Amino acid sequence: MGQLNGLRILELGSLIAGPFSTRLLADMGARVIKVEPPGGDPLRNWGLVTEEGSLWSMVQSRNKESVVIDLRRPEGQRLARKLAGSVDVIVENFRPGRMESWNLDPIALRTDNPRLIVVRISGFGQSGPYRDRPGYGSTGEAMGGLRFITGFDDRAPLKVGVSLGDAVAALFATIGTLAALHRRDVTGCGEIVDVALYESVFSLLEAILPEYGYAGSVRQRRGNALLGSAPSNVYPTGDNRWITIGANGDSIFRRFCGAIEQPELADDPRFADNQSRRANVAALDRLIEGWTRQHDVGELWEILVRAEVPAAPVYSIADVVADPQYQARDMILRLMGPQRIGELLVPGVVPKFVDAPSSVRWLGRTAGADTATVLREIGLEEAELERLARDSIIDLGGNPRSMAGSAMAIE
Repeated sequence: MGQLNGLRILELGSLIAGPFSTRLLADMGARVIKVEPPGGDPLRNWGLVTEEGSLWSMVQSRNKESVVIDLRRPEGQRLARKLAGSVDVIVENFRPGRMESWNLDPIALRTDNPRLIVVRISGFGQSGPYRDRPGYGSTGEAMGGLRFITGFDDRAPLKVGVSLGDAVAALFATIGTLAALHRRDVTGCGEIVDVALYESVFSLLEAILPEYGYAGSVRQRRGNALLGSAPSNVYPTGDNRWITIGANGDSIFRRFCGAIEQPELADDPRFADNQSRRANVAALDRLIEGWTRQHDVGELWEILVRAEVPAAPVYSIADVVADPQYQARDMILRLMGPQRIGELLVPGVVPKFVDAPSSVRWLGRTAGADTATVLREIGLEEAELERLARDSIIDLGGNPRSMAGSAMAIE
């Protein structure tokens, strides 16, 4: 009985942003019906693809029911409209106009179901001169201003190691869904939620916009250094690893100087306050690096924890899995995957709830595995299901084309 138990959500989308948002809602107990095209969501062919499908897809589609409907054909559109009349929320991430071209205009759907909430995720939103342009997470990160400030000033802009633009848009879509549900509880009316990837990324830029407007300052790439205070950086260790240290408050810096057995640095005019440390950050970072290179990462972390200085090793995924904090908080779930895969490590749920916790009830299913069950619930008889399957309007699961990608063994 999760927080969103009883909520019915129809997912009309693919790949990352929309399905990530519905994954979060499903973890919190919502019933998510994922409509996939014939052959399945393209994510089934992304990442490491095994005999049983993409591992990424198994995580992204956890707790969801899979229904395969061809939305390009009128009968498939009729089925989707019927499903739309039975749910609380639709989440879609097609290019603007695609839903309308499929006779699934959100305004018309809300006429039939006034309490319906439609969450629309796209590259540039449902309005404006760029509305019809294609957009991915990468374009959102680029035009949202994030790529320009990520990396080192003498090198090309960098991407973060995951699809951050899509993930941030998914979080805003989830927030928008929950806000619209609250309004519906008050007014009885549904809503259309418009999420643009570039705007989602742009919202992360802290003081960069007012700094530009006020002083004409254009923030540049600064590597791992924190712009507004010092010291805060990533430093090499004696065992060829890395540790982050954030000793940028005056009192913390004094404790840090004691921890590295150089208490006199706290009274050095170059480092006596934050503005002085910022002005002399290169010299300060060289001093700190000279100390960190003399110790292994574990020893450094213990010294800094005892001194109450914020610090942490830079973790690989192997470090994450072995860490007791992750284990204590159930963030590394060990679940049985499909028969030929066996046990899988799966990310736990966020956030944590005390009285009605979220959960992972199953991993992503074969494309179309729930088509018959879901369509029976909206009144389809067996004969019609069989006819639609013969005409390739729907897939009842078990069809070889439902399997994701080519087989590849896991070593």
